[in-house]
Amino acid sequence: MITPAQRAEIRRLYYGEHWKLGTIAAQLGPHRETVRAAVERESGSVRRGVCRPSALDPYLPFIRDTLAQYPTLRATRIHEMVRQRGYPGSVIQVRRLVRRLRPESTRTVYRRVVTLPGESAQVDWGSFGKVRIGRGTRAVSGFVMVLGHSRAVAALFTLDQTLESFLRGHVEAFQALGGIARTLVYDNLRTAVLDRRGAAVQFHPRLLELAGHYHFAPRPCTPGRGNEKGKVERQIQYLRHAFFAARPFRDLDDLNTQFRRWRDGVAHQRRHPEIRTAPSPTPGPKSSPGCSRSPPIPSRPNSSAPSAPERPPMSASTAISTRSPTPTSESP
Repeated sequence: MITPAQRAEIRRLYYGEHWKLGTIAAQLGPHRETVRAAVERESGSVRRGVCRPSALDPYLPFIRDTLAQYPTLRATRIHEMVRQRGYPGSVIQVRRLVRRLRPESTRTVYRRVVTLPGESAQVDWGSFGKVRIGRGTRAVSGFVMVLGHSRAVAALFTLDQTLESFLRGHVEAFQALGGIARTLVYDNLRTAVLDRRGAAVQFHPRLLELAGHYHFAPRPCTPGRGNEKGKVERQIQYLRHAFFAARPFRDLDDLNTQFRRWRDGVAHQRRHPEIRTAPSPTPGPKSSPGCSRSPPIPSRPNSSAPSAPERPPMSASTAISTRSPTPTSESP
């Protein structure tokens, strides 16, 4: 039964604010049929519902305590538990009761992070399946760096996730993006973080040496908070489906060359999700996609960052190929 004040509020929302019956029921709490009756009847008397006893009434305290301790417990499991205590009914009644008694889960609200040009970039490794090299298989990894403002991306595909490949990925990303972001955000990568105890983070000395040379500040993510590096994770997914899937390649050099063409012609032509403009497809000091306010790239190379290794020419016995469902590459 609803009070006269509730009935008046229901009629005001329906006739004055033009709310739907379901919206009023969800907002105020009464059943949809009760809301319909309050709307259709001119008099203030609403027929009282008959509260019939239920076979679940003796088990209400047990179900409430169980849901308070295990809020996500399924109704089928609760039905099994009350049956062991003598409940003769079906699971349908238990589902209706659990739907009404289950505590509402509190959703975590995340704030959108907006950065200035050249302020920050996010870095992570991505896995891109396995390839066949001769008689064996190797995992293909991708070093990915994404600028926080423009979403411009730089990537380096390798056959490992070693520290040398990690540092080389930084140097090539700085050259490709035409600048260096002031802050680089990392997950708890083994190549970046040696030890972490609470807020105390010990970065790898080689990474700190690279940061001192290129004048950026490394910053770790909070453990278990993937939203702090969501931009690079989305870019990795984008690379998997839009670039790497079903793409043939001879070797890693060919794959990285194809990526650079695809990045400038496809990825950097997409519109920004907020400012609705595309980053510049041609990286460089004057037209860099999001690093215009970043520190300049030092003219002298850094000794801690290895250069690209010289690879022997690929032969038929060492041609790279991929297994289904990953892309199949061509033999040279």
